[in-house]
Amino acid sequence: MKIDLTETTASKVNKALVQGRRTIGTPAIGMVLTLVIVTDEENAYDALKAANEASREHPSRTLVVIKRVSRSPRDRAKARLDAEVRVGADAGTGETVVLRLYGEAINHAQSVVLPLLLPDAPVVVWWPVNAPVDAARDPLGALAQRRVTDMYTAENPLRELAERAEAYSPGDTDLSWTRVTPWRSMLAAALDQLPCKVSEVEVEGEEFNPSVELLAMWLADRLNVPVRRLLSAGPGLTAVRMETDCGPVALDRADGSLATLAMQGQPDRNVALKRRDTAELLAEELRRLDPDDTYASTLKYGVDRLGEPERAQTPLAARAAESADEPVTSAADAAEATDSAEAKSAAKAKAPAKKSATKKADSKAAPKADSE
Repeated sequence: MKIDLTETTASKVNKALVQGRRTIGTPAIGMVLTLVIVTDEENAYDALKAANEASREHPSRTLVVIKRVSRSPRDRAKARLDAEVRVGADAGTGETVVLRLYGEAINHAQSVVLPLLLPDAPVVVWWPVNAPVDAARDPLGALAQRRVTDMYTAENPLRELAERAEAYSPGDTDLSWTRVTPWRSMLAAALDQLPCKVSEVEVEGEEFNPSVELLAMWLADRLNVPVRRLLSAGPGLTAVRMETDCGPVALDRADGSLATLAMQGQPDRNVALKRRDTAELLAEELRRLDPDDTYASTLKYGVDRLGEPERAQTPLAARAAESADEPVTSAADAAEATDSAEAKSAAKAKAPAKKSATKKADSKAAPKADSE
């Protein structure tokens, strides 16, 4: 069921929610939290779809805040709120309210959202795109116990990582960190089987992917060893290789779905390591609402301590690099070498003639010696 409200208020939106629940015959719906999605019109559909899928595991009241840009000065000075209330099958397993803010209402979004929060329930704010650097100081972020961002959508993820580390507050998290959870679990399980010490690590993945940087920072922070960052064509993370005193340990995923775990003295094993969609990532983040200390420690390790990423070389590229390292002769050196070779050839050609002349001289001198 959908109810459209034009030029409305938060009070009228609450009344529409109650009316919608009564109409569908469910005056009471068990919801565990309030999810506030701050996005633009372009990304609102995908974000709302992911939230509806995640609500199957976490029934919630979803508030979608869309800040519409007004064109004329008169419209920018006028505050306006349009709302779309969805209950029942159109809202997953909870309730959904799409709020479109115009004019001065854009600067006071927290005043619109605050009366619509579920009482005595945790609040989670999610920015699918264009998240503030300091989410805790944002007016909407200040209402939440948990603040979810996604650095993958940033234009410069490396700079974003450094800025997020400086502005981190307990309760901040990022979907780029959530994406590496299966990798962290697999690597931790592999090291638990080997009572060995890790001496060096290589993390390989595509460029401008903050998940690759976060995994490398996590390994460097936890293992306290040098970590090299290698670049590949992707997709996403492609490999992690660790040198230990018991032999190498490698986790390679070339196709984005199936990985191979190779350990010294054990047969190679195929493990499922598929890339997850946004709904799965969001559902994982909603399972815990306490501060993530591991993420905080990883983020504060510092992406600058990893050094510049290097290109991962294939065997063909390695041979090409070796040939490139050989000294290349200049044109003058090449000409000199050619002249020397020609001189040697001419000397070899004259050698038989000289030898025959010597033989003739010996033959003439022999009769004269006999007569004497």
